[in-house]
Amino acid sequence: MDNTMDTRKGTGRALKDRTSVSHRMQQFKKHYFLYMLLAPALILTLIFKYIPMYGAVIAFKDFSPIKGIMGSEWVGLKHFEKFLASPNFDVIFMNTLKLSFFGLIFSFPVPIILALMLNQVRKAGVKKNIQLFLYAPNFISVVVVVGMLFIFLSPTGPINQIATWITGQPIMFMSEPEYFRWIYILSDIWTGAGWASIIYVAALANVDPELHNAANLDGANLIQRIRHIDLPTIRPIMAIVFILAAGGIMSIGFEKAYLMQTSMNLPSSEIIATYVYKVGLQSGDYAYSAAVGLFNSVINVILLVTVNLIVKKLNEGEGLY
Repeated sequence: MDNTMDTRKGTGRALKDRTSVSHRMQQFKKHYFLYMLLAPALILTLIFKYIPMYGAVIAFKDFSPIKGIMGSEWVGLKHFEKFLASPNFDVIFMNTLKLSFFGLIFSFPVPIILALMLNQVRKAGVKKNIQLFLYAPNFISVVVVVGMLFIFLSPTGPINQIATWITGQPIMFMSEPEYFRWIYILSDIWTGAGWASIIYVAALANVDPELHNAANLDGANLIQRIRHIDLPTIRPIMAIVFILAAGGIMSIGFEKAYLMQTSMNLPSSEIIATYVYKVGLQSGDYAYSAAVGLFNSVINVILLVTVNLIVKKLNEGEGLY
């Protein structure tokens, strides 16, 4: 009797599996054109994102380009221990953390404020001109932006001409370590805040104008309308953007930090990304630099999961996943 029931259950599962496979094949044949459109993105992601992840194994090996990845000796956590015990670890890690943390705290609210301000502009022509003015810096190359910073903040630049007229001496903005972090963050806000506000502007465009009209009739002022109508509309987007930004808090752009570095501001400008470049490509210690980069990625994943859990608790269960 038991054998008969087991046979029936096995037959039922097999039929269910065949039905499921048949259904999937029918769906694929029905929507094959959509799958074909999706295929290039999947292939590129596989080639340039997933396959290179295999190379991260050199972080656990004494890698030699002659022996290759498979032929190199396995050393385990040796390179991670070396980095954690390095006298530069505290400075590099804290520089990266401070630059990212302060950048997130000061730059995150700016696109939201810009979007709320743009939403109050009723004349379409004026609004488009303001948006063009705000979005334009995003299309300036990082190299050009850093070049502009060196020109404007040089000892003979326009900023220092004003400072010299007031204080009698120029300020070494690009040489003094204490100025590096704020120059980096403020220039990031200038170049990216306008472009980052697009997503909030698009969300606010879906707000029903009748809500604002009703609030006006009830005597609500501008601040009250923003607080009770506009902000609740963009709150889910704010949560997702904040989680993604916090998850990448240790992933600062290498190019700008490296270009802004001088021999004088290294105590503040040396971050993990520039350290990996110098150790890996300039010194040729590929295994050690891979370990440092992998350590940075692990910290980012931990931060992403942690921040997502916190935001979900504070945002009524709504998070990234």
